[in-house]
Amino acid sequence: MGSGEWCLKKRDSLRSDSFSGNENVPETGCLSIIVLGASGDLAKKKTFPALFHLYCQGFLPPDEVHIFGYARTKISDDDLRNRIRGYLVNDRSASPSEDVSKFLQLIQYVSGSYDGAQGFQLLDKEITKHEISKSSQEGSSQRLFYLALPPSVYPSVCRMIRKYCMNKSDLGGWTRIVVEKPFGKDLDSAEQLSSQIGELFDEPQIYRIDHYLGKELVQNLLVLRFANRFFLPLWNRDNIDNVQIVFREDFGTEGRGGYFDEYGIIRDIIQNHLLQVLCLVAMEKPVSLKPEHIRDEKVKVLQSVIPIKDEEVVLGQYEGYRDDPTVPNHSNTPTFATVILRIHNERWEGVPFILKAGKALNSRKAEIRVQFKDVPGDIFKCQKQGRNEFVIRLQPSEAMYMKLTVKQPGLEMSTVQSELDLSYRQRYQGVTIPEAYERLILDTIRGDQQHFVRRDELKAAWEIFTPLLHRIDNGEMKPIPYRTGSRGPAEADELSAKAGYVQTHGYIWIPPTL
Repeated sequence: MGSGEWCLKKRDSLRSDSFSGNENVPETGCLSIIVLGASGDLAKKKTFPALFHLYCQGFLPPDEVHIFGYARTKISDDDLRNRIRGYLVNDRSASPSEDVSKFLQLIQYVSGSYDGAQGFQLLDKEITKHEISKSSQEGSSQRLFYLALPPSVYPSVCRMIRKYCMNKSDLGGWTRIVVEKPFGKDLDSAEQLSSQIGELFDEPQIYRIDHYLGKELVQNLLVLRFANRFFLPLWNRDNIDNVQIVFREDFGTEGRGGYFDEYGIIRDIIQNHLLQVLCLVAMEKPVSLKPEHIRDEKVKVLQSVIPIKDEEVVLGQYEGYRDDPTVPNHSNTPTFATVILRIHNERWEGVPFILKAGKALNSRKAEIRVQFKDVPGDIFKCQKQGRNEFVIRLQPSEAMYMKLTVKQPGLEMSTVQSELDLSYRQRYQGVTIPEAYERLILDTIRGDQQHFVRRDELKAAWEIFTPLLHRIDNGEMKPIPYRTGSRGPAEADELSAKAGYVQTHGYIWIPPTL
């Protein structure tokens, strides 16, 4: 199939899946994507590249879509285009320079404040001008506002959008907003933020984005669990001893120390990304794949988590973290944490969920590690080699593999650990795995909230972690220093072992080569 045919096919997909998903949406309705905070790092590095990749695949047809950048910086259209150009070129486009130039022509810039009427009135005027140029019936167009902004300005920006930039009437069109984490710093601040936004927009209009929910292997979890018969009887406390959900980075805060110090590793990674993964690992089968049915089951999991015990938490801070001039000299902020969550329900009673995240460690990876119980009556005397584990590697080198014991080839009856391996790079050669932001932005256009965080889900997540976070903030719990490039504090491994995790010695998974 040629690139032109591919583009046409994707454009048809966009119309059928999103523009015509609502029977009341007329074919003339056009889409305006407004990136607020357009001159910031998030927009340049994530939002605009994701939009570009969707454009290259035909999901953003130039005759139906226009992109607006909005920020306080006083620059021209060409200035913004030049700022983001370098982040767009990659090997995923058949003709990068040509595609980039065409895409950049879709972008228009509007300058204004985040709390003043003048800028948003001008923005609405430019959006309306674009809609009229496309012969779009008033009220039939779609407006997607992506807030690539700090949460502190969400309320004022949302008020301005609500007052000045909404569709003028409801003829099948829509207005949606996408908000980035962090959604508050604790339960009270999150609830306050939710209330402020909730007064202006209905829940179906609000898309709280957590990019981990857009990752390929995370999206595979429900298929793995509920479309494969052999997992169904195994996925419970009778067979599973413990579950680890791990995020590791081999670099520190790198110039973001001041920002990071306000939040710490629990707020930055565990309370959102890892907890969302836990929900998908632990949830019951939903009634259907409708977004609300899936999110209902995730909320039930969160509401079943019992309070965190201090003795099941290990905090760490890498040596040199406070050398960053933007970090306070006596900072108590953890850059590493291991937290054990326990779910009080019939399926998971007694199974520890070990959530671990850290910076400046000895490797970079994110994975889910489901460890099964020992085989009763071990006639091969092979328990010391390690347990069966099902590992889902989220990044890098996406893969899933099952660690199991097999006979060592040869004349002797000896055993060794090996794996059944599905490595995506090897199995799906030539298939490009989309970036998380691409998938999630496309979901917002289609009106699919399955991979976004609902308000009651957000509240339940903060209820789990807020007491622990307040104890840390008050200095009641101290992080343990650890060396850069290490596994983190030794106490974290001791906690995992105490919880029941058995580390495999002598076996290392090696990604297969092509």
